[in-house]
Amino acid sequence: MLLCADIGGTKTKLALFRRDRPLELVSLETYASRDVQDLGALIGEFLAREPWTIDAVCLGVAGPVTATQVETTNLPWLIDANELSAGLGGVPVFLLNDLEALAYGVPVLREDACVVLNPGLADPTGTVAVIAAGTGLGEGGLLWAGRRHLAIPSEGGHADFAPRTAREMALLRYLLGRWPHVSYERVLSGPGIVNVFEFLRDVESLDVPPALAVALGAGDPAAALTEAALAGAAPISSATLDLFVDVYGAEAGNLALKLKSTGGLYVGGGIAPKILPKLRDGRFRNAFLAKGRFTELLSEITVRVILDEHTALYGAAEYAAAQLDAATA
Repeated sequence: MLLCADIGGTKTKLALFRRDRPLELVSLETYASRDVQDLGALIGEFLAREPWTIDAVCLGVAGPVTATQVETTNLPWLIDANELSAGLGGVPVFLLNDLEALAYGVPVLREDACVVLNPGLADPTGTVAVIAAGTGLGEGGLLWAGRRHLAIPSEGGHADFAPRTAREMALLRYLLGRWPHVSYERVLSGPGIVNVFEFLRDVESLDVPPALAVALGAGDPAAALTEAALAGAAPISSATLDLFVDVYGAEAGNLALKLKSTGGLYVGGGIAPKILPKLRDGRFRNAFLAKGRFTELLSEITVRVILDEHTALYGAAEYAAAQLDAATA
């Protein structure tokens, strides 16, 4: 049995997989990350309810992994693989960046677990790019290593936001008034959607209807904005989502160029499935392709949206199983 986790700024998922081929998901629990005080204790409580002996643990974590530790980007956690292993009686514990885990899940995705935005022609041994906006922005990929793909660690979501239009330049100036460094994550994330809305409100003076103002104060403002935009309920919400998708498509194209992702580009994360109608209306694809002399190259790259919210868990399980197989080979 394999214990796997997908740890993000909003949700933490714990899952058990039977180490068969294909891997079988046998148990899954989801927790609000902000409510978790001690990850080791949470894992212990989760395992205490299960009658299984664990062979390995693999955690996909939203943060940069250094040796056996990772400090989460949007949570006040420091996760140490050696400490977790000791608490579990010496069971091997592997740490992956959350986009590494997501990337390892791509090769085992079912065909019906994705929606195609650009058909292209995927090379089965080509490099694969993965981009995922949620609580933060993750970027990564897969590199063909002769027998299988290996994940490429990355913190590309924290690279400098590069505006392409006068409006995006004004957005950058607005955000520089808040932070000395503006990354793509400041735009392409749940909080980023709110940042874009506030720019349109404060700089372009777009009107905020009373019903939208109430919705923004009642819960998740990013969710309220996207729901209003998809319903056509307020021009400012539609403008917010349009600008968000423009930047998302453009950065996806940047990543595809940097990795020359002839194996395809996959859009993951929690936001994409929720705004699928907007992603499919051509706006994302147009921004993805708008790379001058390299538009033709990008037109041949398959772009898919991942619908299976458990892909990173499957990826973590695939990685753990491969490590155990290598150790006993």
